[in-house]
Amino acid sequence: MFTTVLMIEKALSDADVELVTNLHGEEQVSFVVLMQPRGRQDELLRALDDVALGRLEEAVHEREEDSTATPADQALEHTVAQLRAAGSEAVGHVVADNPLGILRTVVEDTKADEVIVLTSPHFVEEFFHRDWASRARHKVGVPVLKLFAHDV
Repeated sequence: MFTTVLMIEKALSDADVELVTNLHGEEQVSFVVLMQPRGRQDELLRALDDVALGRLEEAVHEREEDSTATPADQALEHTVAQLRAAGSEAVGHVVADNPLGILRTVVEDTKADEVIVLTSPHFVEEFFHRDWASRARHKVGVPVLKLFAHDV
């Protein structure tokens, strides 16, 4: 069985589930999902990303959207259930602090074959190589694949 650690920041859409569960063809995949929702500290970066993507309305209402966000536990539970419904094994954890340190530990403990970072585009972080995928490549010792999440 192929073991994938999947880092996400929001619940997966149906298209995201189809993408990650079909990456290895017919091979059975086991997922360990690490959910780290983006917090208040990232508001400026998210607003800049929204402006870069032409989503001005979202940039203006960033603070309002945060207050109505789905709790991370519910988003994680939904994602794990979707992966299982697609025929994969899946477990998950919400990561509040030090996501890359926890990622490294999970990769080592589960003897993971790869890491997939599935997030929305974060142009400012990516430009400066401060996004999860860029930073994880230097820490985990397995291939790190970066994919962009579909908007629901």
